[in-house]
Amino acid sequence: MRRLLVAGILLTAGILLLWAHINDYELRFVPNRLGFRPPTYPSRSPDEITEHFELAGGSERDNRGFPQRKIDDLSSRFPKLFYREGPRNVRLVALTFDDGPDSVYTPQILDVLKQHNVKATFFLIGKRAELFPGVVKRMVREGHVVGNHTWSHPNIMKMDNKAMVQEIMKAEEVLSKLAGYRPALFRSPYGSIDEARVKEIEKLNYKIVAWNVDSLDWKSLTAEQVRANILENVREGSIILQHSAGSKEENLAGSVAALEDVIVTLKKEGYRFVTVPELLKLPYKK
Repeated sequence: MRRLLVAGILLTAGILLLWAHINDYELRFVPNRLGFRPPTYPSRSPDEITEHFELAGGSERDNRGFPQRKIDDLSSRFPKLFYREGPRNVRLVALTFDDGPDSVYTPQILDVLKQHNVKATFFLIGKRAELFPGVVKRMVREGHVVGNHTWSHPNIMKMDNKAMVQEIMKAEEVLSKLAGYRPALFRSPYGSIDEARVKEIEKLNYKIVAWNVDSLDWKSLTAEQVRANILENVREGSIILQHSAGSKEENLAGSVAALEDVIVTLKKEGYRFVTVPELLKLPYKK
């Protein structure tokens, strides 16, 4: 009886594999552990062990909680200034990556994007860009767009306008030297922002970019979880949020591992990947 059961299981598995092959499905087994890292996971550089690499406002986990409703309200209130998605009548999506660069996750993400000829938008932290100038230059050289994510990643809701402007402009100076242009796109750390700060940032000649699909990769999720968070919520015009670096306790290996599956799946479904300025028809530099 036991042999018959085993034989039945093997036969069923064989039929499923044959069906998947015929229908061009790719079966992938992803470890479902928060500590999972790809076998090629490199060690962190000394620059990432210093305080200079830390996020001024703390980790995403400690600061998240800004309601999606407020993002919706701001995009409705400032339709030509604050964006969370693109047009819904075209099968385009934009990948965006926050908090980079670093020497661990960002190069792996760039490798995947290059392999699949996909251009993305990276919202960079000024002091991290200063630590890893070569990574920023690679982004630009490979056709990606660079946006401003402040100098040190503070929670701007806890700052006065003068301090906030200094954070943005200090990052702009560094990014302009490395990217070769002054970014025209801004994303607020943790997504936290209000109407008064939107108006203040407008004076700096920036467009503000939020998102409508959150991978939640900052929770150190597995590849399976990140993939599901993206694919179950994506639609025409989506701006997808992932991270290309994080605080020291964040493990983004799952996000990196999910990226190829996300790209391949959405391409099969007829989506085309574009940068944020292409999606929104906005300039990427001042």
